[in-house]
Amino acid sequence: MPNFLLIGAQKAGTTALSHYMKQHSQIYISPIKEPGFFDFEGQKPNFLGPGDRELFSHVSTDIESYRRLFQGVSNEIAIGEATTWYLYSSRAPERIQYYIPNVKLIVILRNPVDRAYSAYLHVIRDGRELITDFAQALLEEETRINQNWEYLWHYKQMGFYYAQLKRYFDLFNKNQIRVYLYEDLKDNPVALMQDICRFLNVDETLITGSPPRRNVSGIPKNKFLDYLLKKQNFKWLKTPFKLFLSSKMRENIIVNLNNKNLIKPQISPAARIQLAKMYREDILKLQELIERDLSSWLE
Repeated sequence: MPNFLLIGAQKAGTTALSHYMKQHSQIYISPIKEPGFFDFEGQKPNFLGPGDRELFSHVSTDIESYRRLFQGVSNEIAIGEATTWYLYSSRAPERIQYYIPNVKLIVILRNPVDRAYSAYLHVIRDGRELITDFAQALLEEETRINQNWEYLWHYKQMGFYYAQLKRYFDLFNKNQIRVYLYEDLKDNPVALMQDICRFLNVDETLITGSPPRRNVSGIPKNKFLDYLLKKQNFKWLKTPFKLFLSSKMRENIIVNLNNKNLIKPQISPAARIQLAKMYREDILKLQELIERDLSSWLE
Protein backbone atom coordinates (compact mmCIF):
# COMPACT_ATOMS: atom_id res chain seq x y z
CA MET A 1 0.00 0.00 0.00
CA PRO A 2 1.18 3.55 -0.62
CA ASN A 3 2.64 5.72 2.12
CA PHE A 4 1.86 8.97 0.30
CA LEU A 5 -0.84 10.28 -2.03
CA LEU A 6 -0.96 13.25 -4.38
CA ILE A 7 -4.65 14.10 -4.04
CA GLY A 8 -5.19 17.16 -6.22
CA ALA A 9 -6.31 19.58 -7.28
CA GLN A 10 -7.16 18.84 -10.90
CA LYS A 11 -5.59 21.21 -13.44
CA ALA A 12 -3.21 22.61 -10.83
CA GLY A 13 0.08 21.10 -11.99
CA THR A 14 -0.42 17.63 -10.51
CA THR A 15 0.61 15.80 -13.67
CA ALA A 16 3.83 17.79 -14.00
CA LEU A 17 4.56 17.33 -10.30
CA SER A 18 3.99 13.56 -10.38
CA HIS A 19 6.32 13.20 -13.39
CA TYR A 20 8.90 15.34 -11.58
CA MET A 21 8.67 13.11 -8.52
CA LYS A 22 9.06 9.99 -10.67
CA GLN A 23 12.56 11.16 -11.61
CA HIS A 24 13.67 10.64 -8.00
CA SER A 25 15.18 7.18 -7.49
CA GLN A 26 13.76 6.82 -3.97
CA ILE A 27 10.18 7.66 -4.97
CA TYR A 28 7.82 5.13 -6.57
CA ILE A 29 4.59 6.32 -8.18
CA SER A 30 2.12 3.79 -9.57
CA PRO A 31 2.43 3.30 -13.34
CA ILE A 32 -1.28 4.02 -13.74
CA LYS A 33 -2.13 7.63 -12.94
CA GLU A 34 -5.38 8.31 -11.12
CA PRO A 35 -6.37 4.75 -10.12
CA GLY A 36 -9.11 6.31 -7.98
CA PHE A 37 -9.47 3.35 -5.60
CA PHE A 38 -10.40 5.38 -2.53
CA ASP A 39 -13.26 7.00 -4.42
CA PHE A 40 -14.58 3.92 -6.25
CA GLU A 41 -13.92 0.98 -3.96
CA GLY A 42 -16.67 -1.58 -4.55
CA GLN A 43 -18.43 0.39 -7.28
CA LYS A 44 -17.78 1.10 -10.93
CA PRO A 45 -17.88 4.71 -12.15
CA ASN A 46 -21.16 5.45 -13.86
CA PHE A 47 -20.52 8.89 -15.29
CA LEU A 48 -22.74 9.85 -18.20
CA GLY A 49 -21.02 12.81 -19.87
CA PRO A 50 -19.40 12.65 -23.34
CA GLY A 51 -16.35 10.37 -23.18
CA ASP A 52 -16.66 9.89 -19.42
CA ARG A 53 -16.84 6.09 -19.31
CA GLU A 54 -13.73 5.60 -21.42
CA LEU A 55 -11.72 7.96 -19.22
CA PHE A 56 -12.65 6.05 -16.05
CA SER A 57 -12.34 2.51 -17.42
CA HIS A 58 -8.92 2.07 -15.77
CA VAL A 59 -9.88 2.76 -12.15
CA SER A 60 -9.24 0.19 -9.41
CA THR A 61 -12.41 -0.84 -7.61
CA ASP A 62 -11.02 -3.62 -5.40
CA ILE A 63 -8.11 -3.81 -2.98
CA GLU A 64 -6.34 -6.63 -4.85
CA SER A 65 -6.08 -4.75 -8.14
CA TYR A 66 -5.04 -1.62 -6.26
CA ARG A 67 -2.21 -3.44 -4.46
CA ARG A 68 -0.95 -4.77 -7.78
CA LEU A 69 -0.19 -1.21 -8.84
CA PHE A 70 2.70 -1.26 -6.36
CA GLN A 71 4.15 -4.70 -7.13
CA GLY A 72 7.00 -3.00 -9.00
CA VAL A 73 8.36 -1.44 -5.81
CA SER A 74 11.98 -2.44 -5.11
CA ASN A 75 14.13 -0.23 -2.90
CA GLU A 76 12.07 2.95 -3.01
CA ILE A 77 11.32 4.66 0.30
CA ALA A 78 8.32 6.77 -0.68
CA ILE A 79 5.52 4.81 -2.39
CA GLY A 80 2.52 6.62 -3.77
CA GLU A 81 0.01 7.43 -6.45
CA ALA A 82 -1.65 10.52 -7.87
CA THR A 83 -5.43 10.76 -8.14
CA THR A 84 -6.28 14.38 -8.65
CA TRP A 85 -9.95 14.20 -7.71
CA TYR A 86 -9.41 12.68 -4.23
CA LEU A 87 -9.42 16.24 -2.94
CA TYR A 88 -12.85 16.87 -4.46
CA SER A 89 -14.32 13.49 -3.55
CA SER A 90 -16.49 13.39 -0.44
CA ARG A 91 -15.91 9.63 -0.14
CA ALA A 92 -12.13 9.42 -0.53
CA PRO A 93 -10.97 10.99 2.78
CA GLU A 94 -12.76 8.43 4.96
CA ARG A 95 -11.61 5.48 2.83
CA ILE A 96 -8.01 6.72 2.86
CA GLN A 97 -8.15 7.14 6.64
CA TYR A 98 -9.57 3.60 6.97
CA TYR A 99 -6.92 1.86 4.87
CA ILE A 100 -3.78 3.97 5.40
CA PRO A 101 -4.31 6.24 8.42
CA ASN A 102 -0.63 7.25 8.61
CA VAL A 103 -0.37 8.24 4.94
CA LYS A 104 1.22 11.52 3.90
CA LEU A 105 -0.94 13.72 1.70
CA ILE A 106 0.32 16.18 -0.91
CA VAL A 107 -1.95 18.90 -2.32
CA ILE A 108 -1.23 21.56 -4.92
CA LEU A 109 -3.77 24.35 -5.41
CA ARG A 110 -4.22 26.84 -8.22
CA ASN A 111 -6.12 30.11 -8.36
CA PRO A 112 -9.65 28.65 -8.69
CA VAL A 113 -10.58 31.03 -11.54
CA ASP A 114 -7.58 29.91 -13.60
CA ARG A 115 -8.19 26.29 -12.63
CA ALA A 116 -11.81 26.42 -13.80
CA TYR A 117 -10.86 27.95 -17.15
CA SER A 118 -8.02 25.46 -17.61
CA ALA A 119 -10.44 22.59 -17.00
CA TYR A 120 -12.77 24.04 -19.62
CA LEU A 121 -9.95 24.34 -22.17
CA HIS A 122 -8.87 20.78 -21.33
CA VAL A 123 -12.28 19.39 -22.31
CA ILE A 124 -12.30 21.63 -25.39
CA ARG A 125 -8.86 20.23 -26.29
CA ASP A 126 -10.17 16.67 -26.03
CA GLY A 127 -13.12 17.41 -28.30
CA ARG A 128 -15.70 16.69 -25.58
CA GLU A 129 -16.89 20.23 -24.83
CA LEU A 130 -19.07 21.59 -27.63
CA ILE A 131 -19.95 24.92 -25.96
CA THR A 132 -17.42 27.44 -27.23
CA ASP A 133 -18.35 30.17 -24.75
CA PHE A 134 -16.97 29.66 -21.22
CA ALA A 135 -19.71 31.74 -19.58
CA GLN A 136 -22.37 29.58 -21.22
CA ALA A 137 -20.57 26.40 -20.12
CA LEU A 138 -20.66 27.67 -16.53
CA LEU A 139 -24.43 28.08 -16.83
CA GLU A 140 -24.71 24.42 -17.89
CA GLU A 141 -22.61 23.13 -14.98
CA GLU A 142 -25.38 22.47 -12.46
CA THR A 143 -27.43 20.55 -15.03
CA ARG A 144 -24.41 18.46 -15.98
CA ILE A 145 -23.63 17.66 -12.34
CA ASN A 146 -27.25 16.59 -11.79
CA GLN A 147 -26.94 14.35 -14.84
CA ASN A 148 -23.82 12.74 -13.33
CA TRP A 149 -21.13 14.01 -15.67
CA GLU A 150 -17.60 13.35 -14.41
CA TYR A 151 -15.58 15.63 -12.16
CA LEU A 152 -13.69 17.56 -14.83
CA TRP A 153 -16.97 19.09 -16.02
CA HIS A 154 -17.40 20.65 -12.55
CA TYR A 155 -15.45 23.70 -13.65
CA LYS A 156 -16.69 26.01 -10.91
CA GLN A 157 -17.43 23.59 -8.09
CA MET A 158 -13.98 21.98 -8.01
CA GLY A 159 -12.49 25.35 -7.08
CA PHE A 160 -14.09 25.62 -3.64
CA TYR A 161 -11.02 24.21 -1.91
CA TYR A 162 -11.78 25.12 1.69
CA ALA A 163 -14.51 22.55 2.31
CA GLN A 164 -12.57 19.93 0.35
CA LEU A 165 -9.38 20.40 2.38
CA LYS A 166 -11.27 20.74 5.65
CA ARG A 167 -12.44 17.13 5.31
CA TYR A 168 -8.81 16.00 5.33
CA PHE A 169 -7.76 18.32 8.15
CA ASP A 170 -10.62 16.90 10.23
CA LEU A 171 -9.49 13.30 9.69
CA PHE A 172 -5.68 13.52 9.57
CA ASN A 173 -2.97 15.10 11.67
CA LYS A 174 -1.89 18.43 10.25
CA ASN A 175 1.69 17.11 10.02
CA GLN A 176 0.52 14.51 7.49
CA ILE A 177 -0.62 17.15 4.98
CA ARG A 178 1.50 19.40 2.75
CA VAL A 179 -0.29 22.07 0.74
CA TYR A 180 1.52 23.84 -2.08
CA LEU A 181 0.45 26.45 -4.59
CA TYR A 182 0.68 26.34 -8.36
CA GLU A 183 2.91 29.40 -8.09
CA ASP A 184 5.40 27.37 -6.02
CA LEU A 185 5.75 24.83 -8.82
CA LYS A 186 5.98 27.50 -11.50
CA ASP A 187 8.35 29.93 -9.78
CA ASN A 188 10.67 27.64 -7.80
CA PRO A 189 10.12 23.95 -8.60
CA VAL A 190 13.43 22.83 -7.07
CA ALA A 191 12.61 24.36 -3.68
CA LEU A 192 9.16 22.75 -3.82
CA MET A 193 10.66 19.37 -4.66
CA GLN A 194 13.22 19.69 -1.89
CA ASP A 195 10.43 20.31 0.59
CA ILE A 196 8.53 17.28 -0.69
CA CYS A 197 11.68 15.19 -0.27
CA ARG A 198 12.01 16.26 3.35
CA PHE A 199 8.32 15.56 3.87
CA LEU A 200 8.67 12.04 2.43
CA ASN A 201 12.03 11.39 4.12
CA VAL A 202 13.96 10.86 0.89
CA ASP A 203 17.29 12.33 -0.17
CA GLU A 204 16.75 15.86 -1.48
CA THR A 205 20.18 15.86 -3.16
CA LEU A 206 18.93 13.29 -5.71
CA ILE A 207 16.65 15.77 -7.47
CA THR A 208 17.30 15.87 -11.22
CA GLY A 209 16.04 18.02 -14.06
CA SER A 210 12.95 20.18 -13.88
CA PRO A 211 9.21 19.48 -14.03
CA PRO A 212 8.01 18.76 -17.57
CA ARG A 213 4.95 20.52 -18.97
CA ARG A 214 2.30 17.81 -19.00
CA ASN A 215 -1.43 17.64 -19.62
CA VAL A 216 -1.46 21.19 -21.00
CA SER A 217 -4.87 22.68 -21.81
CA GLY A 218 -5.65 24.65 -24.93
CA ILE A 219 -7.25 24.69 -28.35
CA PRO A 220 -5.46 22.76 -31.14
CA LYS A 221 -3.96 24.92 -33.89
CA ASN A 222 -3.59 22.07 -36.39
CA LYS A 223 -6.55 19.70 -36.13
CA PHE A 224 -4.97 16.99 -38.29
CA LEU A 225 -1.84 16.87 -36.11
CA ASP A 226 -4.09 16.84 -33.06
CA TYR A 227 -5.97 13.88 -34.53
CA LEU A 228 -2.74 11.95 -35.09
CA LEU A 229 -1.54 12.61 -31.55
CA LYS A 230 -4.84 11.75 -29.86
CA LYS A 231 -5.71 8.64 -31.82
CA GLN A 232 -2.28 7.10 -31.27
CA ASN A 233 -1.81 6.96 -35.05
CA PHE A 234 1.51 8.66 -34.42
CA LYS A 235 3.01 5.22 -33.72
CA TRP A 236 4.00 4.87 -37.36
CA LEU A 237 6.35 7.83 -36.86
CA LYS A 238 7.65 6.71 -33.46
CA THR A 239 8.51 3.17 -34.59
CA PRO A 240 11.49 4.06 -36.88
CA PHE A 241 13.15 5.92 -33.99
CA LYS A 242 13.07 2.97 -31.56
CA LEU A 243 16.64 2.08 -32.43
CA PHE A 244 17.92 5.56 -31.70
CA LEU A 245 15.75 7.02 -28.93
CA SER A 246 14.59 5.68 -25.58
CA SER A 247 10.87 5.33 -24.90
CA LYS A 248 11.11 8.31 -22.53
CA MET A 249 12.73 10.49 -25.21
CA ARG A 250 10.10 9.45 -27.78
CA GLU A 251 7.34 10.22 -25.31
CA ASN A 252 8.83 13.66 -24.61
CA ILE A 253 8.90 14.43 -28.33
CA ILE A 254 5.20 13.61 -28.61
CA VAL A 255 4.36 15.67 -25.51
CA ASN A 256 6.30 18.66 -26.86
CA LEU A 257 4.58 18.40 -30.23
CA ASN A 258 1.22 18.35 -28.50
CA ASN A 259 2.08 21.35 -26.33
CA LYS A 260 3.31 23.39 -29.28
CA ASN A 261 0.12 22.61 -31.18
CA LEU A 262 -2.05 24.25 -28.52
CA ILE A 263 -3.06 27.88 -28.13
CA LYS A 264 -4.60 29.22 -24.93
CA PRO A 265 -7.07 32.08 -25.38
CA GLN A 266 -7.54 34.37 -22.40
CA ILE A 267 -10.56 34.16 -20.14
CA SER A 268 -12.94 37.08 -20.63
CA PRO A 269 -12.74 39.85 -18.00
CA ALA A 270 -16.45 39.41 -17.25
CA ALA A 271 -16.08 35.70 -16.50
CA ARG A 272 -13.00 36.33 -14.35
CA ILE A 273 -14.78 38.97 -12.28
CA GLN A 274 -17.85 36.75 -11.89
CA LEU A 275 -15.85 33.78 -10.63
CA ALA A 276 -13.52 35.86 -8.45
CA LYS A 277 -16.51 37.27 -6.57
CA MET A 278 -17.93 33.78 -6.18
CA TYR A 279 -14.71 32.37 -4.72
CA ARG A 280 -13.83 35.30 -2.46
CA GLU A 281 -15.28 33.98 0.81
CA ASP A 282 -13.86 30.50 0.22
CA ILE A 283 -10.38 31.91 -0.49
CA LEU A 284 -10.42 33.96 2.71
CA LYS A 285 -11.26 30.85 4.77
CA LEU A 286 -8.74 28.77 2.85
CA GLN A 287 -5.80 31.05 3.53
CA GLU A 288 -6.51 30.80 7.26
CA LEU A 289 -6.66 27.02 7.03
CA ILE A 290 -3.39 26.56 5.14
CA GLU A 291 -1.66 29.64 6.59
CA ARG A 292 -0.68 31.03 3.19
CA ASP A 293 -1.23 34.51 1.78
CA LEU A 294 -3.73 34.18 -1.07
CA SER A 295 -4.34 37.88 -1.61
CA SER A 296 -3.19 37.63 -5.24
CA TRP A 297 -6.11 35.27 -5.89
CA LEU A 298 -8.51 37.99 -4.72
CA GLU A 299 -7.38 40.56 -7.26
